Amino acid sequence: MIEHRDIDGVKYDLDDTTKKYVNKKMGKLDRYLPRHARKSVRADVKLKEVNRANGNKYEAEVNLELPGKTLNASDSTVNMLAAIDIVEEKLKNQLKKYKDERTEHSGKRNLVVRLKRRLGRG
Repeated sequence: MIEHRDIDGVKYDLDDTTKKYVNKKMGKLDRYLPRHARKSVRADVKLKEVNRANGNKYEAEVNLELPGKTLNASDSTVNMLAAIDIVEEKLKNQLKKYKDERTEHSGKRNLVVRLKRRLGRG
């Protein structure tokens, strides 16, 4: 679970249900993090209400600070919860790419060699 989370409302009153929803969605992102980054990741969530000429819109912006990289995602829609869902999906895709870049991919052959070494046969 992402332990360091800051949730702020800019011109938007945060209620308990919105905070719980954000915590639930940010908690799901933990499974896409590499193991080395799980303890040090920090999430800054900003929820805004933007008055436009065509009506009220809500904007969700999330910054994830990871070791060696910062991931950003934002979206604005008519519904705040929908904006949070879209931002979660964007971050999930970015985290998958980050994890692929940062983790070593060892093939079957390398795995067999490591296993033999561990068992003392090679």
